[in-house]
Amino acid sequence: MPPPTSVQKNSITGFMSITGANEKTATRYLKNTGYKLNDAVDAYFQANAGGSSLTREAQLAKLFDSLRNEAEDPKDILGADSSMTYLQGIGVDLEGASLFLAMELVQAPTIGEITREGFVKGWKTQPGVDAKIEAHKQQFKRLVDALGKDRDLFRKVYRYAFVVGREGDQRALSLDNAILYWEMLFKKPGQAWVGKTAGIDWLAEWIAFLRENWTRSVSRDMWNQAFEFAIKSKEDESLGFWSEDGAWPGVIDEFVAWYRRKSEMDVDA
Repeated sequence: MPPPTSVQKNSITGFMSITGANEKTATRYLKNTGYKLNDAVDAYFQANAGGSSLTREAQLAKLFDSLRNEAEDPKDILGADSSMTYLQGIGVDLEGASLFLAMELVQAPTIGEITREGFVKGWKTQPGVDAKIEAHKQQFKRLVDALGKDRDLFRKVYRYAFVVGREGDQRALSLDNAILYWEMLFKKPGQAWVGKTAGIDWLAEWIAFLRENWTRSVSRDMWNQAFEFAIKSKEDESLGFWSEDGAWPGVIDEFVAWYRRKSEMDVDA
């Protein structure tokens, strides 16, 4: 029996990647379908539809492959165009908090790129969701609805925005990008940074302060602490929780001092 050609070897490798089957099984199914990869994969899933974890992982891998632009995307990556098409297909608002929700779900390394590993592992954590675009769309809508109510989910998404939003190998966010991301996150379907009693628009105050006084980039610690400050300032608009002896970063201390001076000037006026 002659050895498989290079094209057939590629089909065998692709079959194994999609299904998780071994080489012997891959070769058998491919031979039965004349080495037509899609037909062989369909035949495999029809014969092995048992709902096992392996099968679900394989189905997600197959869906991932269907989303790839074979002419442009690497084997294990959805490039920018493919990623945006998928995200819009499941209802992601590319200019809102749901973008970061999606990025965290699939553990995207950067905005505009989704890896096979992140896609498969991320969706495996969502129980009972079929490996179909419509099922992803329905589940994503449920997650979006929860984002504005579930503080732990919002915190997780907020923190991941820093990871996915950095450019290249930068360790911090540029101020302009950080402000853009704050504006995306602190509005519906995220959680608004507005006081619950007097309705102070803390986000607007924070951004005004930074634009007037901050010339540096935004570190991970500054990003994370801004979230914790936002949560507390929504509940306590007097900022009574803050003290000079607290563990807040210097930029938060400076913001509190700036805001109190500004408030006093407004009262005097």
